[in-house]
Amino acid sequence: MGLLALEFSDCYLDSPQLRDRIRAHEAELDRTNKFIKELLKDGKTLIAATKNLSAAQRKFAHSLRDFKFEFIGDAETDDERCIDASLHEFSNFLKNLEEQREILALSVTETLIKPLERFRKEQLGAVKEEKKKFDKETEKNYSLIEKHLSLSAKKKELQLQEADSQVEQNRKHFYEVSLEYVCKLQEIQERKTFECVEPVLSFFQGLFTFYHQGYELAKDFNHYKMDLQINIQNTRNRFEGTRSEVEELMNKIKRNPQEHKRADQATMEGYLYVQEKRPAPFGSSWVKHYCTYKKQTKTFSMIPFEHRSGGKAGDLEAFFLTYCTKRNTDTIDRRFCFDMEAADRPGIPVTMQAFSEDERKLWVEALDSKGGLFINLNRPNTRREGSAQLDKIGFTIIRKCISAIETRGINDQGLYRVVGVSSKVQRLLNLLMDAKTCNEVDLENSVEWEVKTITSAMKQYLRSLPEPLMTYELHGEFIVPAKSGSPESRVSAIHFLVHKLPEKNKEMLDILVKHLANVSNHAKKNLMTVANLGVVFGPTLMRPQEETVAAIMDLKFQNIVVEILIENHEKIFRTLPDATFPEPISVSISPPNAPPRQSRRQGQRNKRPVAVYNLCLDLDDGDSHSSPKEDTPTGSMDSLSSQSPTPAISSSPSGPDKNHLILDSGDGGEWATNQLCGNRQRAESQWQ
Repeated sequence: MGLLALEFSDCYLDSPQLRDRIRAHEAELDRTNKFIKELLKDGKTLIAATKNLSAAQRKFAHSLRDFKFEFIGDAETDDERCIDASLHEFSNFLKNLEEQREILALSVTETLIKPLERFRKEQLGAVKEEKKKFDKETEKNYSLIEKHLSLSAKKKELQLQEADSQVEQNRKHFYEVSLEYVCKLQEIQERKTFECVEPVLSFFQGLFTFYHQGYELAKDFNHYKMDLQINIQNTRNRFEGTRSEVEELMNKIKRNPQEHKRADQATMEGYLYVQEKRPAPFGSSWVKHYCTYKKQTKTFSMIPFEHRSGGKAGDLEAFFLTYCTKRNTDTIDRRFCFDMEAADRPGIPVTMQAFSEDERKLWVEALDSKGGLFINLNRPNTRREGSAQLDKIGFTIIRKCISAIETRGINDQGLYRVVGVSSKVQRLLNLLMDAKTCNEVDLENSVEWEVKTITSAMKQYLRSLPEPLMTYELHGEFIVPAKSGSPESRVSAIHFLVHKLPEKNKEMLDILVKHLANVSNHAKKNLMTVANLGVVFGPTLMRPQEETVAAIMDLKFQNIVVEILIENHEKIFRTLPDATFPEPISVSISPPNAPPRQSRRQGQRNKRPVAVYNLCLDLDDGDSHSSPKEDTPTGSMDSLSSQSPTPAISSSPSGPDKNHLILDSGDGGEWATNQLCGNRQRAESQWQ
């Protein structure tokens, strides 16, 4: 039951029941006052916490804005460029969010704190003043009545009449004060509901507005987030492929360091200890130097370097070499020593010490002015196993394989990604490369040869060529446009370079790329998009002449070149290029402080759907298999040749059970797993 009403007529009676009801109203107002005080305290704490959170968010955004990733090599892919710029985008997103949070903090002050403080001070404060006045008048009234009643009846009549008049007048004033107080009590009881709740409602409206603004920012940011997820997946898969290539190179170097020593016929370099003579009786000291000799100019340079000094190098010293001789152990108490003389210091030999006898031999042979044996230990031109050639048989092999693949397996999921059993692949390749048996092999109608065996044989044939199809000579020129420029300038540059290839190479490349374009046209069924084909055939059609880590870092750009060939096959192979090599046009990239608004969505990523396919494919059991890494040296995701995201296939060993298709919705939320043999359209609808 609520508070009882305070009747005005009861004020004249001033009964104990009225006093009880008044005290109940006063207690309720005290409770309301305490509630408002606590609410104000919590509200101010909330504002302080909001400001602290905003400051922390801004500091976090500042840290994101000021950091920039460094990359290996001389260029970034479009994916890496977008990832690098993403920290600025995140910073801008937080900045925009904090602007809305500041508005929320101001609204809490204006819509909640100030109205409640005003109600508490003006309304509840006025009731307190009325109560003080009512209590004072009550005390005065009853004191006067008691004093009046104690007057002696023997007083003069005139005095008694004056006393009666004074008491009556005071009682009348008391009743007026009582009426005003009772009216004020009931008024404030009615007013408190909307005076307290309306500011709270305004606060929640501001809170909802803040969350709505965050939702709108998230919607504007969503397109960027989805593209960035694809960029990250692409880069991660390239990293996996590149890492496997780097690890393979590292293991080769571990097995035989000299076979992969980076050197040429004109240079020898490495660490040597140089004898520095001191005045007697101090003798001499040996200081480690990093030395380089350029044989063509006979220039020898050395830099003192001591790892114990923190890895700081000293000053470079260079001179022209006149001669070099080996030191015998009977002339010096150290092993592996040799002397050499500088042209500007005749008759003053410098004694060097190598790390081993083999190294001393290499140095002496390289420094010998008469010309010593110094072999380039990189052998990129060494023929690979097999006898693949760009001859009549080679063209027959490619045409027979392509015809069989397009007839039997153009819609097979994971085409060119699923590798065949290595023994079967090698047997088929041997039959095809033998002029006696090549024409007898029936690939289109024979059940003996699986499609994956045919695709693997074709790839192995291309890898077995003495020189990659796109040649060592033009390798670097093909990579350059893939590293920079607009999509249009990239196509023009690749178009120009293709027509510089030898005629047989260009003819074979035309046949192959036309087939790959046909394969990509069936990507809805075989899942082999242009990007996936670029991953498979980039390292197959292009190889650097020297096997180095820097060359491996360029694998991702090889994929981009192959993507461009497939996407622009008709233009590149059916029309003549411009007479001059096109200059690259820089890619227009939004400034770091540009907010991720919808205006940036158009024109950048409109060629391909945003879906990302990850197809986990297991190899066949049985004979030893071809290494999956050879088919996918840069992972499974796409590189962006035209700044556009692409569905891609992944054979990650950490994926789900075999023969499952993973569809990423692109919003980081829902994943759908469907059997490959199930309804694929239903699976695709989950991200659309």
